[in-house]
Amino acid sequence: MAERPSIPKEDWPWWRGHHQDGIAVSDQQPPLHWSETENVRWRVPVEGRGHGSPTVFGGKVLLATADPEKQEQAVVSVNRADGRMNWRTVIHSGGFANKSRNKLNSKASLASSSVATDGKRLFVNFMNSNALWTTALDLNGKIIWQKRISDYVLHQGYGASPAIFGDLVIVSADNKSGGLLAGLNRETGDTVWQRSRPPKPNYASPVIVRAAGRDQLILSGCDLVTSLDPLTGKLLWEIEGATTECVTSAVTDGVHVFTSGGYPTNHVSAVKADGSGKVAWQNGSRVYVPSMLQKDGYLYATLDAGIAVCFRCSDGKEMWKSRLGGTFSSSPVMVGDMIHATNEEGQTFIFRTSPDSFQQIAKNKLGESVFATPAICGGHIYTRVAHLEDGERQEYLYCLGDRVER
Repeated sequence: MAERPSIPKEDWPWWRGHHQDGIAVSDQQPPLHWSETENVRWRVPVEGRGHGSPTVFGGKVLLATADPEKQEQAVVSVNRADGRMNWRTVIHSGGFANKSRNKLNSKASLASSSVATDGKRLFVNFMNSNALWTTALDLNGKIIWQKRISDYVLHQGYGASPAIFGDLVIVSADNKSGGLLAGLNRETGDTVWQRSRPPKPNYASPVIVRAAGRDQLILSGCDLVTSLDPLTGKLLWEIEGATTECVTSAVTDGVHVFTSGGYPTNHVSAVKADGSGKVAWQNGSRVYVPSMLQKDGYLYATLDAGIAVCFRCSDGKEMWKSRLGGTFSSSPVMVGDMIHATNEEGQTFIFRTSPDSFQQIAKNKLGESVFATPAICGGHIYTRVAHLEDGERQEYLYCLGDRVER
């Protein structure tokens, strides 16, 4: 049976962690409290701007970034131990057309995709020159291959991250011109399979889930929930069960696929993963940008408007709801029985994964602007944070952890 590459549990190899579900390895103890001076192992300034999450592999932390002044989209690698710069590779130079920038949502960036690694190569998606491109690099930052996926009409932005499964890297390019969902050979970039997509804007990342007894590649949006065989691209099932524009990545309890979206309608839905086409339940909650979490038969979410909520997976019953405050774009991350949820103002709320009641454990503030989801691995939190310095936005990559060596 094909699988994802074997990656050490101390790493965070791609968007939303080892199983693409936002659940970190449980046997670690990242800090519960931090500030600009407390439990900061290191921080390093990042050129330009990006909302992609940190990727952590071996001794490296990797980020995609875009510098509009230099007209460069790049991948940077910093040393995991101390934050020193290893290398910076420019993937695209130029291609930042004014008309495209003017259509970019104020909350979007030109580097919102997270880097993925199979342990030998790095993969990243960028929208550039009115097209979507996937690029492979070696671990030293040398470009191995680059593939033009499709034309891309910019509407709000692009943020879908690559998924890795079997011998493939899987990428999506939903957009108004009619995009593609494609499986590429990781070594060569050759197209192994591809499927056309409706000419509609959409931003969700493809994810592979294990549900109804088989591996399924799930992509929501374009008014559809689509399930494919990740190795062949063969359609397993597809239903009209989502809104047009989705940002969140789907999650599963093994029985249902849970999707959410925010335009033109708000929805959270539970679709049966067996191909029956049945929607078990749905509601009108606005979980548009932050992806959800599932644990032990309960679904946890942070609504964009700053509310935490818990639903029962089987029937959608709301178990509790609690206001956190602020607006959320970053997705929550679960570590053991704790959820870390960060709002756009840099406040992180830590609360328990309990269906009984909302139980806040801690609240921390770092920076003035956060859109990226943190990576939590090896007992550390790697987070992309922006500070306002002399009226200008400056991004930093932080490593948070107990500063006392054990």
